[in-house]
Amino acid sequence: MTWRDPIVEEMRKLREEYAARFGFDLEAICRDLHAREAAHPERLVSRKPRPAIETSTSKREPAA
Repeated sequence: MTWRDPIVEEMRKLREEYAARFGFDLEAICRDLHAREAAHPERLVSRKPRPAIETSTSKREPAA
């Protein structure tokens, strides 16, 4: 028996209902989300980009 999180289940149900409103059309969903963002720009958070961090893999020579 697995533990069921009621919050996760509610979010999945809401996501399913939202997608169903657009016939599960990803482009239509994106258009709606962009329209919502444009209608309420005060709700968006923008941050300055952080500088890239060098890692051991970023220092490798490109493959020939």
